[in-house]
Amino acid sequence: MTADCAPLPRTELAGLLTDAAQSVSGILTAEYPTAANRSYLHPVLGALSAGPRVVCELNDRLEEFVADEPRPTTPTGLFTLASYAAALGWLTESLAELTTSVDQICTRAGIPTVPQEPEVATPGSAEPDGEFDFAFSALELAAIRTAAEAAGLPPGDYVEVLSESLLAASRITDACMEISSGLLEDAAYVRGAATDHVWIGDGPDSLPTLVRSLLARMDAAE
Repeated sequence: MTADCAPLPRTELAGLLTDAAQSVSGILTAEYPTAANRSYLHPVLGALSAGPRVVCELNDRLEEFVADEPRPTTPTGLFTLASYAAALGWLTESLAELTTSVDQICTRAGIPTVPQEPEVATPGSAEPDGEFDFAFSALELAAIRTAAEAAGLPPGDYVEVLSESLLAASRITDACMEISSGLLEDAAYVRGAATDHVWIGDGPDSLPTLVRSLLARMDAAE
């Protein structure tokens, strides 16, 4: 009888969160081959390719966790469920924002329209010898011009889309690191709890790390 099944031990619940943390952090090390004419997308392509797969895997594990008998009804099980669900929701939202950013970058770069010739200036584009606000060395300038030529973009436009790509990569990196560290903190708490009653009060300090982080973000946005 399923009613006689014991709840999952804390070690297994903590393992669920730890595995999820490792999957999320793996997004940051994912590689994706980048063609020379799309080199400005290199900072985001790894996360963009690996992220959806990780979300699907985490969602499948969550469904299995909720469907298993007995269902998570103990304080420790519900704590784990809340942490896991918060991580999945946060990651899904972050990847949606990444996708939007990449779409904007591609639109700015003229994908899928015909690329511009590198020597043709566009409104707002800087001149070849004074196009950058950054202090690049001669070698860096040569590399930028070579990459821009391969991408079919003026050098100034290339730097702009690459900067946007790096910013998007920074955002998804920060999100994945915070999600992963939050899951690990909650896993350590679940694993080290003296009893099954991990919720020791009704205040916000009794919530999982990621739930508290999300609530803090909501308060800051108001």
